[in-house]
Amino acid sequence: MDPEQALRRIAFLLEWEGASPYRVRAFHTAAEAVRGLPPGPVDADRVRRLPGIGPVTSEVIAQASAGRKPPYLARLEERAGPAASAGWDLLAAARGDCHLHSDWSDGGRPFEEMALAARDLGHDWAVLTDHSPRLTVAHGLSPERLREQLDAVAAWNARTGPFRLLTGIECDILEDGSLDQRPELLDRLDLVVASVHSKLRSEPGPMTARMLAAVRHPRTNVLGHCTGRIVTGRGRPPSRFDAEEVFTACAASGTAVEVNCRPERRDPPDDLLRLAAEAGCLFAVDTDAHAPDQLHWFTSGYARAARLGLGPERLVTTWPRERLLAWTGRTGA
Repeated sequence: MDPEQALRRIAFLLEWEGASPYRVRAFHTAAEAVRGLPPGPVDADRVRRLPGIGPVTSEVIAQASAGRKPPYLARLEERAGPAASAGWDLLAAARGDCHLHSDWSDGGRPFEEMALAARDLGHDWAVLTDHSPRLTVAHGLSPERLREQLDAVAAWNARTGPFRLLTGIECDILEDGSLDQRPELLDRLDLVVASVHSKLRSEPGPMTARMLAAVRHPRTNVLGHCTGRIVTGRGRPPSRFDAEEVFTACAASGTAVEVNCRPERRDPPDDLLRLAAEAGCLFAVDTDAHAPDQLHWFTSGYARAARLGLGPERLVTTWPRERLLAWTGRTGA
């Protein structure tokens, strides 16, 4: 086990325990920092000079680089017990990511870089889901720009393989529950993530009606970060809605509930994640990545899914591309 693998496994086990998102993110940050280190033993004091490396992560790096299992990791494995091994197997089943952004909207890198980073993680596919027009603060895609992006993705896919970048959008759920993009363009996409980004403090009744209309829309495939909460910094409270009614509608319509892996979101919270599981929902473990290194956050979502006992049949992000497209109605696309 090299230092990066040790740090990623620690991040997974910390998420398994429900540790602070700051701690989880610290180990992912450290794992990214050591990717360029040459093989062989490194000194803890020297590696600590790297950006994003602290006293705990530097010791883990030094121990793993010398071929030893870090005691920090050993303690986490002991506390987690055999169940965590099943979670690691579930993580190994991951095949794709239904929610990532590029510099066409508010992401930091070109979609080509995001796709290659997803491929390098071992994914077979990923879905490009830049924002829709109404989210102007995120440089949402007008119909004209979305058409241009579809052409650009098609051209890129024609030059590469077997990895496939699927077409999609993170579509704003408008106040009346409709989706923020032209229907004929939604019909051209492989997958649609529908998310609420405005008026998050609405009363439960209107918010419930808004979400029900969206998850029942025939082109909605995934309900994104359903509560809109933020759990770090100043934070943001979750939206209030009838979760049982919304998740029942998701299960009935075949709309997957997103397990958003961003450390500041962890959305839905554990109680709602459990409620969605009991309702019989499908799930999409998504990073909502805005930069290539954030694609590694998928480990956190799988830790949460495994802790709940969810298996690959319930997680669309473990499905082969052909099965995913059959589910979204894009077989043969």
